[in-house]
Amino acid sequence: MPTDNENATTRGLSPAAMRKVVAASFAGALLEWYDFFIFGTAAGLVFGKLFFPQSDPAVGTIAAFATFGVGFLARPLGGVVFGHFGDRVGRKATLIATLLITGISTFLIGFLPTFADVGIAAPIMLVVLRLIQGFGLGGEYGGAALMTIESAPESRRGFFGSLPQMAASAGIMLATGVFALCSWGLTEAQFLDWGWRLPFLLSAAMLIVGMQIRLHIEETLDFKATRRREQASTEKRVLPIVELLRRHPRNIALALGARLAETVSSNIVNAFGIAYVSTNLAMGRQLPLMGMLMASAIGIMLCPLFGWLSDRYGQRVVYLFGALACAVLIVPFFAALATGNGVLICLAFIVFYNLGPTAMFAVQPTMFSRMFGTRVRYTGLSFAYQFSAMLGGLTPLISASLLTLGHGDPWWVAGYLIVVSLISATSVWLISEVRLIELHDYATALPRETT
Repeated sequence: MPTDNENATTRGLSPAAMRKVVAASFAGALLEWYDFFIFGTAAGLVFGKLFFPQSDPAVGTIAAFATFGVGFLARPLGGVVFGHFGDRVGRKATLIATLLITGISTFLIGFLPTFADVGIAAPIMLVVLRLIQGFGLGGEYGGAALMTIESAPESRRGFFGSLPQMAASAGIMLATGVFALCSWGLTEAQFLDWGWRLPFLLSAAMLIVGMQIRLHIEETLDFKATRRREQASTEKRVLPIVELLRRHPRNIALALGARLAETVSSNIVNAFGIAYVSTNLAMGRQLPLMGMLMASAIGIMLCPLFGWLSDRYGQRVVYLFGALACAVLIVPFFAALATGNGVLICLAFIVFYNLGPTAMFAVQPTMFSRMFGTRVRYTGLSFAYQFSAMLGGLTPLISASLLTLGHGDPWWVAGYLIVVSLISATSVWLISEVRLIELHDYATALPRETT
């Protein structure tokens, strides 16, 4: 018969309290994803011209995408550092720190001088701020997801876990929308002179709003219960990263493999796809920005649907669908782009983005959280997500290089994603279903709050 603690775990917070938690998680995550995506958009559109002007256009784009990828190299370090504090100190305090780090570094990018102003110092400062930005975002993903998952009813954690994930699509929509407005409202000279800075400066207002919301939320129920158990125990704790690698090596490997298709596909369709249409197909930046804007708007609505489906059929089923969709749809995606037809290009962005990376991303945190205990869950999610993100961050650079290898044809890029997607599908197939809550974490905990 279930204990009181198990019943509390199953019930979760009241609906009113859950709405507050979801709003706080979404607001902070929106800022951080907006910050990260505006860099990717700027890398594809302007950074090559402003920070690497002595290169030919293809090399300049590759160099700009290299700075984009640098941020992903810093994310694993941020994931381990903030995962440690998230598991030891708490989810809330850690998320406040990540929000400040990411928001401030993004805001400062808007004030950077260009190569024409200070020479080689310009790309160096750009890389440094990108590293800081990536370090902060490294701790955001796990914490924002756990703020909702660890306080939600167990039977609905797929749905509630998908709600903060909407922030990724909202961040893309907001980032591409702001760039699109600047692009349409300014001349090319104005946009390159100062217009590209506006999306970065806007992050200051979003940072203030996000901080106000995030400061007024409570710690998660799961973390509170685990903390009470630890206070009543004489067991000596090891570092979360050590406990994670010691107790969950297989799950870490499978989570890393499962994550690859989502991170690679999302960066192919977003950062690389926009640059490919605007530069290689010479169709300008407005069309791919509009396509990505519509795709991300639809993704906001589909995220909770995928989460709801995962509560009925399991996260693995939905995730497997997304991984296989990437393998099947990538060739038609590039074929549609090559037609030069604006309607088909927008449809290609919408279909590929939402049936592929969005389906996986929506259920990812809940699926991954089922693989790790509460004591190391923040570290486990951050480790799996951020270390696999390194390949995702390098994807625009890899794709631009493969495009050059293919003499402008994208089929090497398509083959690259097909291989990655099959690796992820195999990893998801091998993941064992485990209980979301380790009940021994609650064996000595006091009854948990439900209001």
